[in-house]
Amino acid sequence: MSREVLMLAEALAREKNVDREIVFEALELALASATKKRYAEDVDIRVSIDRTSGEYETFRRWLVVPDEAGLQEPDKEILQFEAKEQISDIETGDYIEEQIESLAFGRIGAQAAKQVILQRIRDAEREQILNDYLERGEKIMTGTVKRADKNGLIVESGRVEALLRRDQMIPKENLRSGDRVRAYILKVDREARGPQIELSRTCPDFLIKLFENEVPEIEQRLLEIKGAARDPGIRAKIAVVTHDKRIDPIGTCVGVRGTRVTAVRNEVAGEAVDIVLWSEDPAQFVIGALAPAQVSSIVVDEERHTMDVVVDEENLAIAIGRSGQNVRLASELTGWQINIMTPEESAEKSEKESVAVRQLFMDKLDVDQEVADILIEEGFNSLEEVAYVPLSEMLEIDAFDEDTVNELRTRARDSLLTMELAKEERLEEVSQDLRSLDGLSTEYIATLAENQVHTRDDLAGLAVDELVEITGMDETAAKTLIMKAREHWFNA
Repeated sequence: MSREVLMLAEALAREKNVDREIVFEALELALASATKKRYAEDVDIRVSIDRTSGEYETFRRWLVVPDEAGLQEPDKEILQFEAKEQISDIETGDYIEEQIESLAFGRIGAQAAKQVILQRIRDAEREQILNDYLERGEKIMTGTVKRADKNGLIVESGRVEALLRRDQMIPKENLRSGDRVRAYILKVDREARGPQIELSRTCPDFLIKLFENEVPEIEQRLLEIKGAARDPGIRAKIAVVTHDKRIDPIGTCVGVRGTRVTAVRNEVAGEAVDIVLWSEDPAQFVIGALAPAQVSSIVVDEERHTMDVVVDEENLAIAIGRSGQNVRLASELTGWQINIMTPEESAEKSEKESVAVRQLFMDKLDVDQEVADILIEEGFNSLEEVAYVPLSEMLEIDAFDEDTVNELRTRARDSLLTMELAKEERLEEVSQDLRSLDGLSTEYIATLAENQVHTRDDLAGLAVDELVEITGMDETAAKTLIMKAREHWFNA
């Protein structure tokens, strides 16, 4: 009998071109499955085959579970205190085993054993095929549309199948069975029952890889693509930088007579691609990303990670783009929230901010308007700046002597301390369910408390424009936060 087991394992391993271990594991599962049919209960059986002799042993086993957990499956589990009576140092998660009579190999239902073995071998073959493909390190798959199903298109490349979901196809693109298609390998799900590779033709990485294939200077590391943003099939922006000053990064990506960028556009259904020069300076990067619009001025707010970009009337429509497309793509590419405004709107906003800062200084520093205006003219916009900028900088203000400067700094620090204590008191009024909400910083929570928003339900009851007005966050962030706050309503 043992010889028969070894011969079968060898034959199947050769026939299916898989490791002998895979076959042995499949045989053990088949024997265990057949042995379980002896029992009326749902028992756990383990079979162990000696890889050298072919002899095998069979065990019924019980999983050791914590005493306090109780038995969920009495036919497969044993409490730890009972297990310790047999093995003193046994831990939860271990098994207690009892050897039982092994089923004769010849008595196993041949079909059942064959099915288990062949399924394991098919799984192993599938895994090997997938591994062989992934080892090539390719990020773009080129294949043929094999068929369509409810999830999308099944794309075949050699012996590998992949899924291109409908939401990962370029809009209005009509791919049919038999069409050649290229797509980015978005993820690999080894647990999936169907195709284990998922593809995308809409993700920014697909565009980046297409350029890498067309522009050899990227592979040579003379150029680098720092990022991309897409409105699939319509328009995209990519940011490039050169590591060799002799190379024009934009011209190199465009190619002679536009050949390189045209080849990429043809692959993505004619998607227009703006090639932007990347810069370490965020403001300069944003100015480039908004091209072809001409920027008049730009104000950076690092704390809120926003930029107010001023353009004249001629460039306003270009900067915003159709349906806000240009500014949206520029924002995605740079990672900054971009606010486009006219010079008039900028002046109005600046005046409002000056009024607010002036009032803040007058109230908190107990000074008149003249002193407050001097601070604003010298570039001070917050109490923190007055309190903590280097003393030497404030002493350079001609209108103030040293005593005045020291007094202003002392008052600023005292006000900040008072405000911090008041904020901590307000935070104590806020419920834990609101404080634990993802996306809410301590500053936002304190601001909400000031406006009588103390619970998650209070926040959930706000309109988006109300939250924007209270906190100053952008509309998208406000909408997301309110929907998070309302989640427990829908769950209930």
